[in-house]
Amino acid sequence: MATLSIEIIYDAVLRIQLFEEHEISVIFSEKGVRIKLPTTRRLAEFLAVPHYYVLPYFAMMEQESLVTRAERVGIMTTPNGTARYLALMKKSYPAEGEAILGPDVYKELMNRAGL
Repeated sequence: MATLSIEIIYDAVLRIQLFEEHEISVIFSEKGVRIKLPTTRRLAEFLAVPHYYVLPYFAMMEQESLVTRAERVGIMTTPNGTARYLALMKKSYPAEGEAILGPDVYKELMNRAGL
């Protein structure tokens, strides 16, 4: 069985959004910038692991204030989680991220995250 980590979860989120869905839902609010994540079931399917394997990592991510769950809305990053998401995007998938977000939004998000 695969060994998971928060970093692997973030990477899977990016690969799903950038290479399979070709979309990123970004929410701008007074609480900061948040990004909607795929469901835990979708991530488990993508990672080819049982659903219950990813659940503890989302619990850890909630505990570390990286994500928040909202009933009937889904899982979204917190401002700290968004910064981590964007740092990994910039490091591993900058061209793909910019292609989906557009150069202006990509640059603004990176600037807001201090990257």
